[in-house]
Amino acid sequence: MRKTWIPALLAMAVMAGCARSPAPAPERAPEPDTRAEQSPMVGERWQLILLGTAERWSGEQRPYIEVQPNGGALRLSGNNGCNQLNGRVQFDDGNRIRISELSSTRMACPDMADAQRVDDMLENAYRYLIDHDRLVFFGSDSRVLGGFQRR
Repeated sequence: MRKTWIPALLAMAVMAGCARSPAPAPERAPEPDTRAEQSPMVGERWQLILLGTAERWSGEQRPYIEVQPNGGALRLSGNNGCNQLNGRVQFDDGNRIRISELSSTRMACPDMADAQRVDDMLENAYRYLIDHDRLVFFGSDSRVLGGFQRR
């Protein structure tokens, strides 16, 4: 008779142990990274002044970019001299920047080659530097990709 109550006793001990374990903490949504929103790039309009190190923009419509907070993310909007731009921006330590999901409208313009160069500059930006009212993008090889001025 003793052998029949041992499994029942073990089952009760296991159940009692489960009842005493703490309930898992409820998961919280991650808080937005407010450091990125504090970048001097955010909330400003930046107009292109240079492609590369010396080539000034000669087209009719001057390219510009803006970075704004959007529901915990940072969104880039602007114009490449021909088409409207939209994308996502991420900032890391050391003035690193990543512009992704860059998309644009598809209008045909006389300055399409230069507009594509603006898109390429944004997609290849690896680091940035802000000095007073100037913003310079650098590639991963530290080469200057272009420059903007705060407006």
